[in-house]
Formats: sequence, structure tokens, C-alpha cells
Amino acid sequence: MTSIVSFIIVLGVLIFFHEFGHFLVARLFGVGVERFSLGFGPRLCGFRSGITDYRVSAIPLGGYVKMVGEEPDEEVEEDKTGISFTHKHVAKRFLIVAAGPFFNLLLAVLIFYGLTLFYGIAHLKPVIGKVLEGRPAQEAGLVKGDLVVAVDGVTVKTWRQMAGLIAGSGGKTLRLTINRGDSILELDVKPEPVESLSIFGEKEIRYRIGVVASGEIIHKRLGPLGAMRESLAQTYEITRLTVIGIGKLLSGAVSAKTLGGPILIAQMAGQEARHGIASLLAFIAFISINLAILNVLPIPVLDGGHMLFFAIEAIRGKPVSTRTREMAQQFGLFLILMLMMLAMYNDISRFFE
Repeated sequence: MTSIVSFIIVLGVLIFFHEFGHFLVARLFGVGVERFSLGFGPRLCGFRSGITDYRVSAIPLGGYVKMVGEEPDEEVEEDKTGISFTHKHVAKRFLIVAAGPFFNLLLAVLIFYGLTLFYGIAHLKPVIGKVLEGRPAQEAGLVKGDLVVAVDGVTVKTWRQMAGLIAGSGGKTLRLTINRGDSILELDVKPEPVESLSIFGEKEIRYRIGVVASGEIIHKRLGPLGAMRESLAQTYEITRLTVIGIGKLLSGAVSAKTLGGPILIAQMAGQEARHGIASLLAFIAFISINLAILNVLPIPVLDGGHMLFFAIEAIRGKPVSTRTREMAQQFGLFLILMLMMLAMYNDISRFFE
């Protein structure tokens, strides 16, 4: 039950922000909006204000904004051409469509900003909790409780900083500056190559010295500006990794089995909800970034496909022909349906693993 409720909350927030982006910029440019719907299919409830029907529909797997004159070949009454989407400059149409993915990124920034401002940043201290037998750290003389303060003269304040310098050492001998009790020691250690899996499930070689973190946490509070920088950095990093992941998926470097659909999202939403509101909000931000990136892919029927058509129109000086657009959209719809089926198949297959 928790998973279902969490899934509805996550999906509702994501859809609302995405469609609100389209709606807000459309109204900003004077485009009339006939329908603002959360969900597809039959209308469940809602209200009307002006020409807009704000509704909740029966199928909660998306949403849409229906604008006046949305289709290029749609007949628009003469008195409505001033509020028709098709009759607006191509740059305005492009921005209206781009606003949906942009608002998904904005949602992520706002969530990370709030979490950072309220909770601060948590880092693992570079304190050794365990030294693995027979590994370089033991041979160098490191022991449980050592606090690493520098690696080859570079000051480290977090476990991540320390691990990053070791992993990127290329195997050369490093000098670790250690705080042990009241003493400062310098120990030489030569990292060894270890095969591991990247966040994309690919095999890679990283250099390790054979230590485990103690689990001690450093909490750092940030002011409004610091929190904004951190939220932008987090959004950028997840965006970067998402783009890389999609590239690896398309190239075949990452298996298509990693794709997940609604069932996986519902399961993960439920897990995060059990960990608390902060975890659920961070999950919403993560999924919102993924939704933004997927929507700007140049696939017809997605926002990115429409943006591509508008870009072509701006270059050519005239719209893409109706026939070309219809064929492209049919192909795009087929592709999206195939991806959805694959994601659902992967979701179901995970139950039997």
C-alpha cells in the first residue's frame, strides 16, 4: 500500500510540474489553454475557469495541456487566432514546449535546495573503521581509528575526497598524512588495482588500498547562497550521469535489462517513503531530472521531437509538412510503446530473479 500511495504522490508531483511549465509559458505568451489535465482518459473531477478545464483524469500515467490551435492543420476560429498556439512565432512555440522539461529540472533544484538548507550536507569522515588483511593499507601500517588528513600533500576532509585521490592515483605510491591519537604520521602506501562495477554496471579497474570507512558523519550547514550552489551542483551531476547512462544504453555498453518502468518506480518510491520524507523528496528530484532528459530526446511525440520540428521550421522558414510530421509521430509512438513494453517486461522479470 505504501508503494502505491508513494507512486501516486511521485507521479502526481512530476506530472503537475511538467504540465504547469507548459501551461505557464503558454499563458505568458498569450496562448489560450482549453484543458489542463493530470492523467489521461475520462474526466474524474475538476473545475472550469475562463476557457480552461482543470481536471483530474482516470489514467494517472501522465498528463497534458491542450492549447487552442495546437495542431498546425487544426481549424481555428478567426476570433481565436490571437490566442492560437500555431499562430505564435516559432520561437515562442519552442519555448512553450521546452518549458515542461525545464520545470522538471527546476523542481529538482528546488527540492535539493530545500533539503540542503534544512538538513545541511552529510559527509563521511576519512576515519578508517577497518583495515583488510593482506591489503596495501595493512602493509603500510594503517590501523583502525586513523584519521587521514592528507593524500600526497592534498588536504582531505571527507572519505569521498580521500577515496577519489586513491582511485585516481594510477597505482603510484601515495604518502598519507595520518592523525593517530595525539600524533601525526606519514605513511607510504601503494594502491592496488581492483575490478569493480561502475554505477552503470560496467566492469572497471579502480585503485584501492583495502580500508573501510568507520561511518562517522560530518554535518555541514549552508546558508542560502551555499545551499543554492549545492542544489545546482547536485542537479548538474545527476543530469550529467543520466545523459552518460542514456548514451551507454544506446551504444549497448549498458544492458537494456537495466531499464525500469512503473512497477520499479513504485517499488523504489515505497522504499524511499519508508526511509522518511527527505528520502522520498530526493527520489522525486532524481526521477524529475530523468524525466526532463528523456523528454528532450529528439523523438517525435516527446517534447524533444516537437522542439526538433520547430528548430527545422526556424531554419527552413516554413513548417515541416503534415505528412512528414504524421509519419515521424507514428514512428515515435511505436518506439515509445516498445520501450514501455521492454521496461514493463524488465519489471516483471525482476520478480522471478
